[in-house]
Amino acid sequence: MRLSLCTISFRHHLIGLKDIAFWARDHGFQGIELWGVHALHQPPLALHNAQWMAAQGLSVPMISDYLPLHDQALLQEKTRMLCSLAHTWGAGKIRTFAGKTGSADCDPTARRDVIRALHEACAIVADHGLRLLVETHPGTLADTLNSTMDLIAQVGHPNLAINFDTLHVWEGGDDPLHAHRMLRPFIAHYHLKNVRSRDALNVFAPDNVYNAAGDRAGMVPLFEGAFEYSEFLQELMKDPDCEASLEWFGPEVFDTLRQDAAQVFDLLGKRNSITKGTAA
Repeated sequence: MRLSLCTISFRHHLIGLKDIAFWARDHGFQGIELWGVHALHQPPLALHNAQWMAAQGLSVPMISDYLPLHDQALLQEKTRMLCSLAHTWGAGKIRTFAGKTGSADCDPTARRDVIRALHEACAIVADHGLRLLVETHPGTLADTLNSTMDLIAQVGHPNLAINFDTLHVWEGGDDPLHAHRMLRPFIAHYHLKNVRSRDALNVFAPDNVYNAAGDRAGMVPLFEGAFEYSEFLQELMKDPDCEASLEWFGPEVFDTLRQDAAQVFDLLGKRNSITKGTAA
């Protein structure tokens, strides 16, 4: 498993990418998932690019952004811009969402429009040798396992993949282990975060999570929340090439990321020790 942190965790902080990269390197992370606006507004210097990241032992696996699926001209323009940024940073993946309406509330015409737009975006990223990842998320057409499977089939493009947000899969009522096994051929990245209890899931609503004054009370470290991650992470660690990001939106960013990463690495180390012992 290759573990990244997300620069979106620092969206309300005056911390430069260079300092984030040094910290990530020194605490065992292998990558940095760049929020689209952060990737766009980095100074155009040679210091800030894929080569510099590689010199720190880091990669940028994914640019995470939000495509305007409702406007064809804007969609084409922004998708091409993100493809250019992805090449600058050496990222092979661009993350977006499947619209802004949940599957149960989306009428057939609106669903067809989202599918058509995603297919067009996939064609653009394919021309650039990239993949477009749709995130499993409430309030979108990837809010349940069944709708996500239907979406993949309906878009029908080989460059479409899934960013498997484990907590949101659980939030949607599906068992993440079962959903993971069903979606595994299409998953290209994972987001890992947790919450105090189901009744606190609204802390991740976009209107709250992007608000600098929003509620953070229900956000908890990865191994202290309502979803039990140990078994799920054991499943992920069977694939040494899988890529995941710790997605933290709460306070005390460095302390929480340090703690969560250390526990993930400890779990990975224990599994590797067991595997080697069995093989011996």
